[in-house]
Amino acid sequence: MSSPTERPRVAAVLDGDVWTVTLDRPEAGNAIDPAMAADLAAALDARPAGGRAVLLLGSGKRFCVGGDVRAFAGAVDLPAFIGRLAADWHAAVRRLLDSPVPVVAGVHGAVAGAGVGLVGACDLVVAARSTLFRPAYGTLGLSPDGGSSWTLARVLGAPRALDLLLTDGTLTAEEAHGCGLVARLAEDGELQEAATALAHRVAAGPVRAMVRTRGLVRRAAVRTPEEQLDDEARLIAESAADPEGREGVRAFAEKRAADFRAAGPA
Repeated sequence: MSSPTERPRVAAVLDGDVWTVTLDRPEAGNAIDPAMAADLAAALDARPAGGRAVLLLGSGKRFCVGGDVRAFAGAVDLPAFIGRLAADWHAAVRRLLDSPVPVVAGVHGAVAGAGVGLVGACDLVVAARSTLFRPAYGTLGLSPDGGSSWTLARVLGAPRALDLLLTDGTLTAEEAHGCGLVARLAEDGELQEAATALAHRVAAGPVRAMVRTRGLVRRAAVRTPEEQLDDEARLIAESAADPEGREGVRAFAEKRAADFRAAGPA
């Protein structure tokens, strides 16, 4: 984590039932250093029981420019430094992938390097129209980390992912939306409002069923139809046994809006 003399790299606050986590190193483009990795993991671990969704944002002009290259240049043992940082950052990314509540992100400015993998670990991503996505590993003579190769291969397919990575290419927000890297676009001045509204909408829903749905969708690409059908049958039965499922079915029968918050904490 950040030392007592440093400003925390990540800020977190409960906004209603949305746990809003903000990368907060704007002077460095929210570049990832050891303190950023530790602070993000700690903020995700600190989600209170009332937080039914996570909203991930970045302060300043850029969402996340990837690793802190200045810190790389100053490292005495560069391989050890980068290896340790990647491991610590991956621990934070895994927390997003395995989050027990849905994760929404609002991104803007630049999303570079490991920031691309961070976006790929979120469930729903809203991007400002001027956002640029650039892996940028080739410039540094490095291979990807942070889940960036998984994210790009999943949304672009191997040929297009390799084209982007090997030529040090860039995706516009429109292109990222077209290929599925981001779910929605927002006007530049309306990003935070749009992402916050989406996070609150998600938080009002059946969050445990949403997490089961996330798992089904992520596993679908590596399964046979038979395996997927088996898992769907198992998980819809789990959802039906959950208070969320009972509330949803009862509300439909009673012709009223379901109150999933009353079905218990996430």
